[in-house]
Amino acid sequence: MGILNITPDSFSDGGKFNNEQSALKHAEKLLKDGAEFIDIGPQSTRPNAEFLNSNEEIRRIGTVISEIKKEFPEALISLDTFYAETVKFGFNEGIDLVNDVSGGQFDENMFDVVAETRLPYILMHVNPSYGTMHDKIKFNDITLTINQYFTKKTKELLEKGVKDIILDPGFGFGKTVEDQMKMINETQFFGFGKFPLLIGISRKSFIYKPLGKSALEINEETQKLHVQVLKQGAKILRVHDVAEAKKSILKWESSRV
Repeated sequence: MGILNITPDSFSDGGKFNNEQSALKHAEKLLKDGAEFIDIGPQSTRPNAEFLNSNEEIRRIGTVISEIKKEFPEALISLDTFYAETVKFGFNEGIDLVNDVSGGQFDENMFDVVAETRLPYILMHVNPSYGTMHDKIKFNDITLTINQYFTKKTKELLEKGVKDIILDPGFGFGKTVEDQMKMINETQFFGFGKFPLLIGISRKSFIYKPLGKSALEINEETQKLHVQVLKQGAKILRVHDVAEAKKSILKWESSRV
């Protein structure tokens, strides 16, 4: 899953792709590099980012989704939003799945709209409100806590008729470095193997800060972690550097032969 941020303030590539022409060009590169999904984000969820309403998200998206679908019909488009109204707009524009960092907690209508559209849904673990999204919490057992959350939320989704669910344990959102390394080491236990698992660790601070590096200087370390989670059953990698992640996937696949 290649990341396409159409925002001016994302932490590592803000402003690079926030017009239709540059977004299309980057989408083409992501696909050429081996992406199967393109995850379009109209709002940054980094700490201290500008908070947007759904109308502003929709304005930012404009015709980007429909143009990508027209130019690259083979591309699967994921829409990164926590607003039900943005999902409705994206559905009409042709999106293939919903990537909701809030787990339905920031918009009470999200689960109902996902059920109505019958889109696959990426359920991420996060703190319960936008204001506390990045508050660092030290959990007694991070893996157990996330699985309790997944159990509750997947039950709600299934009861509403949402059957295509992908789980994301939420690296980078309100978790300590220690807990995130534990999550890496215990990836195989998330979700009890019932649903596909997405891992999004690309350019995350729990990797680069302890090393004294920047988000753009940790490719080697990130790819080692990618292989580690793939070995434990991860099905989707959400990444900025698609070509490098593709190499990691091929390396892992060759080791299984």
